[in-house]
Order: sequence, then C-alpha cells, then structure tokens
Amino acid sequence: MKVKAMAAMEQGGELKPFEAELPPLGKGDVEIDVMHCGICHSDLSMIDNEWGMSVYPMVAGHEAIGRVAEAGESVTTHKPGDIVGVGWYASSCMTCPQCMGGDHNLCANSAPMVGHPGGFGEKFRCGAEWAIHLPQGLDPKTAGPMFCGGITVFNPIVQFDVKPTDRVGVIGIGGLGHLALQFLNKWGCDVTAFTSSAGKAEEAKQLGAHHIVNSRDSAELEKIAGSLDFIISTVNVALDWPAYINTLAPRGRLHVVGAAPDITVPVFPMIVGQRSLSATPLGSP
Repeated sequence: MKVKAMAAMEQGGELKPFEAELPPLGKGDVEIDVMHCGICHSDLSMIDNEWGMSVYPMVAGHEAIGRVAEAGESVTTHKPGDIVGVGWYASSCMTCPQCMGGDHNLCANSAPMVGHPGGFGEKFRCGAEWAIHLPQGLDPKTAGPMFCGGITVFNPIVQFDVKPTDRVGVIGIGGLGHLALQFLNKWGCDVTAFTSSAGKAEEAKQLGAHHIVNSRDSAELEKIAGSLDFIISTVNVALDWPAYINTLAPRGRLHVVGAAPDITVPVFPMIVGQRSLSATPLGSP
C-alpha cells in the first residue's frame, strides 16, 4: 500500500511530498490513520544522519497520535476507531527474555518507527503492543510528546524507585526537561532545574522546579554539593560531569537519557559516596 507522506530524500534534506510504501500488515499489527504528530529532536538527528544509521528516503515522525483503521487477525486489544499513540518503537519480537519480562524497549530485535514510514505520513503500521490507547481526557492534538520525551523521562523515575521525598535535579530544560519537571513535581519531589539559559528560569518554576541552578556556573554547582539524590540529564552536549557527580548525596545517581557525546567521571568520588551512573532508552509499553 502506498500512502502520502513528507520525506527527507537525502541527508539534511528538507521534507518533500512523497509516496511511501507501507510494510504488509502482520497478524499482530495495526494500521493507523495519523491525526497528529509531534516533532522531536531525534527526528532532526535522523534526517541529518547524526547517528550514522539513517536510510533515505525517510518518512520520520515518532510522536504520532492516530485512529486504528485495521487490526491484524491475531490482535484482540485494538479495534478500528480506537485512538492510540505510538513513540520511537514500531515493534518488538515478543518472544525474547526482555519482551517476555516486560522490557520490550530493550528487545535486541525491536524496530524503530524511523526505520520504516512513520508519523509524517497519512498512515503507518506498527506492532499492536506499541500502539497505546489514549486515556479519555488527554487531548490528541498535544499528547504526541508523551510517547517519546514523556515516557523517556518517566521510565527512570519508576525503574530506580525515585521517592516523593527525594531531591531530584533535571539537566537541560528542553522538550525532555519540560516534561521531567512536571512529572517530578507531581511525584512530590524537591526539584532543581539546571539550565544555562537565564530566560528559562521563570518557565522552569512554572513547570514545577523549586530551585534554579546555572548549569555552567561552577560556583553554583559547588553550593549544592552533596545534596541531590537523583539527577536526570536530558542534554546532548558535553558538560563538567565531575561537578555534577559532586552535587550528588551518598548513594546518589546521575542518570542519562539525553544522547551526550560521552561522559567521563572520576571513579574515586563514585566509590566513597557509593554513587552511580546509569542510562535508559524509552520505556516499555
């Protein structure tokens, strides 16, 4: 089946009208009529081939909200007319230990939405396990980012048992950071926003931050040394990572969800404070 879409024809190319060929509808798949689709920085990274894995022509789009048009013969969880959201992943194998254990996002044979026609088209197809029913009351026009940035920052809150009594920092107040501040505030945490843009301070407070720290000011970082239980880093740039390790309390954790080029930290402060460095991709269904 061919569908109308907008595609990048080459690395860094502008989006142009394109007829995309959808893969066959498998027994466990659903076909979705796109209603709305967000734009994520990862779409730009894929269009620009920043990660060296892009294939052109490319129909990107992985913050998609749509209506189920057709369900494969073995699908019992979805029916035509259901409104669903789909994020980075389009399918997973459903048989490996990770899928069987609920960690579909760690499946070695998962397929990203950007690996085949995605949400920048009138239709796409994906595994039913990744088409999440939209709760009543959630606006389809604005819900798309919940299926990428939202689940990406919510996942570590659950995976690492962040508590309402924890003091948590968020590095980078962009798309991921905006959502992390809101989740953590509602979770009950004492929230610190790290940002290099003074103009974002007031917005960060409105979103849920209780404290603002200049992410590039070593004196401000030193003032909060040993105070944070958990830090979520959403940035894709190099920072003074040892300084952030120093802001962690004993047993504190620096957790990475942004694609920073590399992170180098001294081991000794990690050992004496029993601190941790970790990372996660998006969450599972």
